[in-house]
Amino acid sequence: MLRPGALPLHMQISETLIREINAGRLVDGERLPPEREMAESYGVAVGTLRKALETLQQKGLLARVQGSGNYVRGASGAESVYAFLRLELAEGGGLPTARVLSVDRLPKDARLPAFGTAPEGYRIRRLRFLSGTVAAVEEIWLDASHAPRLAAEDLSDSLYLFYRTGLGLVIARAEDRVGMGPVPDWAPADFPHPPGVNLPQITRISWTHEGASVEASWTWFDPERVRYTVRLK
Repeated sequence: MLRPGALPLHMQISETLIREINAGRLVDGERLPPEREMAESYGVAVGTLRKALETLQQKGLLARVQGSGNYVRGASGAESVYAFLRLELAEGGGLPTARVLSVDRLPKDARLPAFGTAPEGYRIRRLRFLSGTVAAVEEIWLDASHAPRLAAEDLSDSLYLFYRTGLGLVIARAEDRVGMGPVPDWAPADFPHPPGVNLPQITRISWTHEGASVEASWTWFDPERVRYTVRLK
């Protein structure tokens, strides 16, 4: 499900296809539908679709054969805007989008793993979707030393893309610890589990290339709709 105003439409399509390939829903050698048919299915112009397909070709994931069509090439694991997002729909893949619930600058929550150097952080609360399906609630804390100001309208669906393009921060690695935890009391009504119910909970800390810890987060996800997936090469 494409969403105007989030990532550019061609990037939403390319990211969807990358996640489909990584999840094994599109396999090596598979022929994609005709371009006009694909464009209609996404509700975009053929030129927008072709821009997305060019991205896949540049990443070595697509072979465009004149007079024959477009064929999936290469193994999973291609670079993606959402390379660090481990949540997928139960059937695999799913285009990530998010609705920002609040952004506040606050003293850091003492329950978080230690990160950054400032005593305060920006607390970002979001509802996460995968191809329009409600998947998770997220509480992300960015060390306040990296932004003099942060507001909901500044953020894109991919926070790591925003960090890179808006703040000059490149997330190079992250550590996830998966356990169980109660759904927070701020979870919106359209999240399918009420506050207090124990769900799988991801605690993450993220670092830049320079080894600086700049972010920590909690994610509570719906195990009936999505799964946490790590693929090893």
